[in-house]
Amino acid sequence: MAIWQGRVLATGTDAAISALAGPETRVIDLDGRLATPGLNDAHLHLVSLGLVMDWVDARPTTVSTLDGLLDAIARRAAQSAPGEWVLARGYDQTKLDVKRHPLREELDRAAPDNPVFLIRTCGHVQICNSRALELAGIDEATPQPQGGVIEHRDGRLTGLLAENASDPVWAAMPHPDEAMIVDAIERAGRHLLSLGITSCMDAAVGQRGGFAEIAAYNRARRDGRLPVRTWLTLLGDGKGAIVPQCLEAGLISGTGDDMLRVGAVKLFLDGSAGGRTAWMSTPYLGDDGELGVQMFPDAELDAQVMDLHEKGYQLACHAIGDAAIEQLITAYEKALAVHPDPDRRHRIEHCGFSTADHHRRMVEGGIYPSPQQAFIHDFGDAYISVLGPERSLSSYPLGTWMRLGLKPPTGSDAPVCEPNPFPNLHAMITRETWKGTVMDARECVSVEEALQAYTEFGAFSQKMEHVKGKLVPGYLADVAIFSRDLLSATPEEILKDTACDMTILDGEVVYDRHAR
Repeated sequence: MAIWQGRVLATGTDAAISALAGPETRVIDLDGRLATPGLNDAHLHLVSLGLVMDWVDARPTTVSTLDGLLDAIARRAAQSAPGEWVLARGYDQTKLDVKRHPLREELDRAAPDNPVFLIRTCGHVQICNSRALELAGIDEATPQPQGGVIEHRDGRLTGLLAENASDPVWAAMPHPDEAMIVDAIERAGRHLLSLGITSCMDAAVGQRGGFAEIAAYNRARRDGRLPVRTWLTLLGDGKGAIVPQCLEAGLISGTGDDMLRVGAVKLFLDGSAGGRTAWMSTPYLGDDGELGVQMFPDAELDAQVMDLHEKGYQLACHAIGDAAIEQLITAYEKALAVHPDPDRRHRIEHCGFSTADHHRRMVEGGIYPSPQQAFIHDFGDAYISVLGPERSLSSYPLGTWMRLGLKPPTGSDAPVCEPNPFPNLHAMITRETWKGTVMDARECVSVEEALQAYTEFGAFSQKMEHVKGKLVPGYLADVAIFSRDLLSATPEEILKDTACDMTILDGEVVYDRHAR
């Protein structure tokens, strides 16, 4: 393959391509390794990923016990000034030794002089200590907010907040300024390059810094500090919604260039399955009759979707539970019936527990799933524990979507999961969780199809399939070079013994694992 001026110039035999080389041409011999189009993580949170890289690491791979988690928080508190926030993210109660969420009183003991905000891996459940709740103005008399849960036990706050209930806590915390957001964009983007990821979708721009995130992205772009191509999904609901400001500034879907482009608008319809907040039509296991959290009444969602559709936006809305997916498809259908647009490509982010009827209507309506197969690897066993095997094993049905022509991309939802592509690829090929549970082998795909999801279908999900996602003449010269030939490797070799050796963006080497 020959690359020139940031594009693929030609592909062919060694002899044909060698004839195009000049005296200053750099020649890279793969020596048996595999080059693919640069990977496209079609759903992650770039700003949040960069910010939490400075937080307490509460992931199960780092701390697997409650005591270990509390010790990590205590160490950070000891390094912090009294009153300074201690922020942590990544715990999963199903992987802790105690098999439960930490409690407010436990965080109080770990950090008696600091407010603590501990976020579950999914991002939809948070635990606060007493100081954080006090600063947020939340006490036993605080009413339950729409689309949120403040947990009580024996009349006392446990510290657990879910969904919209955490809004007052976010409001009480210091907000990152533009310079901090640019730093986060650059830090996270360089991490993605080291994994062969050259494109991503930031799935909720405005969620942490409001409209300032738009300024930060453009500043990063101007100053050469935007490492990866980024498709911006604008936060459309909640107190941080930035769509009105974006619309006034003329920032609608498609605005921008190949490096930074406005994509869709994001609405949250429910929470996470592992956190028991994804909105289901039948209850979770247990005797509490819990169905999850419904964020919007039907009429309110229908009106918002119609309004955004009329304004020309593509939508990419969060819906995991089958009830939330039903509500979203219905709202999309209503908008498309009034204002037909066969290529708007409205998306269902996650789309975890969809049904055969949902799939039929998605095909008919040109509505596309945007799943994260890393969830199968990281959370499959948690799904079984809260929903049972009958409902969980067939979740995120990648093979079915492929066969229906729905062109599913894949992603990590980082920092929910690690952006590392190899567990994601392994899960697509084997449907195995981290514990080895097979989540319905009928939904396995080939390694070629898995790579297609990571490249070509990622580009399609962003309406950029004629620009990137393939290594053919005229396309952007974004390339990932891996340490082995993934097409002949075993799934275990892909998971445990593969790395990204080199990443090329716009025809330039931007990461080299072996560089000195």
